Amino acid sequence: MRVLLIGANGYLGRYVADRLLADPAVQLTALGRGDDADVRFDLATGSPGALTRFLDAVHPGVVVNCAGATRGGARELTRHNTVAVATICESLRRSGCGARLVQLGCASEYGPSQPGSSTAEDAVPRPGGPYGVSKLAATELVLGSGLDAVVLRVFSPVGPGTPAGSPLGRLAEAMRRAMQSGDSELKLGGLGVQRDFVDVRDIARAVHAASLSAAQGVVNIGTGRAVRLREAASVLARVAGFGGSLHELDSPPARLVIPAPATEHTVGSPPATYPYPDGCGAWQQADVRTARDRLGWRPRIGLEESLADIWMEAACRI
Repeated sequence: MRVLLIGANGYLGRYVADRLLADPAVQLTALGRGDDADVRFDLATGSPGALTRFLDAVHPGVVVNCAGATRGGARELTRHNTVAVATICESLRRSGCGARLVQLGCASEYGPSQPGSSTAEDAVPRPGGPYGVSKLAATELVLGSGLDAVVLRVFSPVGPGTPAGSPLGRLAEAMRRAMQSGDSELKLGGLGVQRDFVDVRDIARAVHAASLSAAQGVVNIGTGRAVRLREAASVLARVAGFGGSLHELDSPPARLVIPAPATEHTVGSPPATYPYPDGCGAWQQADVRTARDRLGWRPRIGLEESLADIWMEAACRI
């Protein structure tokens, strides 16, 4: 089976590539903007005609799209998350390859959820920001394309390679700084937020399963369990061997607050505040029954293992 992977060098794409390459039945071709891609192509600016010609030449059986942007203004997010997917869908419709499309969506498409609830695929999406809007628009394009396609709505990815700007990445960096400077107290805020954290390697397994399945429509990829960021911080402290105390600051529930590092320019300054970019409010938890029933997929890697891997990378900077 020939698979065309778009966005192989991104956080999720790297693990998807590793998973697909581990399958001896898969012939993998990577398409992207970087020099290390097998084929260089910018979905945000490239024409559907050019991509169609490439599809007809390579003739993949599956196209997996892991590309996209998580930060930036509405125009940039729309260009990389929506226009790019429109190009993929149009090219696949024009091409004679008949490839199946596996599109990576995200839980931000749902927006805020009722605390205590599990969000199923039939929930009405109400994204709370431009990122979720741009990803939801991409999903609608895929679902309305008439293609053999499935959208995996990924909840909060975690594990090795977690971006330093993510909530858990910032927690690890703050803990690293505290241990390096010998601080016995780590002050954090916004730890009441709860998210469904799913390991990036389990996400890659879900993409592989979706590539081989006949499932269509939207499928949630999560663990089915929301974890309070306060709990994740405690687990991270344990696996890191941080013997100090975690002191929670008063802050709005949808924001993570980490005191700025003390320098001659920041002594006495207020803590640095980082708003969540996902627009999902204080709670998100996936209903993952569809992934189990239609993909035969279940998460395997627990949060403690994911956090241990995050810490291993942070500890290398001490």
